[in-house]
Amino acid sequence: MNPGGEPIKHAKGSHPDIKGTGMIAGATYCGAPPSPGELIHRFNLDPRLVVALAILSLLHIAYAHRTGRPATLTAVGWTVATAAFISPLCALSVSLFAARVGQHMILILVAAPMIAASLPAWRFRGSARSLWGATAAFFVFLWFWHMPVPYTWTFESTAVYWTMHISLFGSGIWLWSELIGHAPARAAQALAAGTLASIQMGLLGAVITLSSWPMYPPHYTTSWEWGLTPIQDQQFGGVLMWVPGMVFFLWAALRSLGALWRNLEMEAA
Repeated sequence: MNPGGEPIKHAKGSHPDIKGTGMIAGATYCGAPPSPGELIHRFNLDPRLVVALAILSLLHIAYAHRTGRPATLTAVGWTVATAAFISPLCALSVSLFAARVGQHMILILVAAPMIAASLPAWRFRGSARSLWGATAAFFVFLWFWHMPVPYTWTFESTAVYWTMHISLFGSGIWLWSELIGHAPARAAQALAAGTLASIQMGLLGAVITLSSWPMYPPHYTTSWEWGLTPIQDQQFGGVLMWVPGMVFFLWAALRSLGALWRNLEMEAA
């Protein structure tokens, strides 16, 4: 029964008796599942999060300004990341799988490349080792955290929740720093890495979208209030990963292809 006394609906093929479904939703870092009427008031103003984001963004902007890197782009990137974490999207992601995927896509495809554009250089950055290490890390974390069991863990533990976000966002920044900051000599490898990132993200989105059963227990009873069955919510989230993921990483691959072509023309000249 739901709080209003009406029977809870379940999608065909779902498993409403999975142990811990109700407990998971109430224990999540972002709070209890919001109702549509209260969502606009559900900002995540965790002081530790706000302070951490403020320190990271200010230090990075100061570095970018001092070194002549794109400070404005850095500021926009951190603003987008902050909005993804503290806006009502955090609360909505408790109710909807699509909202959680949307939050991940904002961080990985919008904020991460902006932040990566002005990262300081480190010893191995631009090397084949760093490029393929970033590609592998992004692949592992993306697939791992969107598998049903690890995904459910993030609703049971704040530490696991932040492990997911830090690993996804961090590997996304690392990968984008390699894809947009590579030397011309590495253009062919960056092209391959960008294409691989696009394919694997599109494949995961397709698997989630085309699945015939709802894979994510935390949303078995929470998506209905938003007019979606669990499988519809899952399909929407899969499409959000499938299409934008392929488009953004294909853009990076085409950018590398242009660099490779210019490099070949210079050598020919």
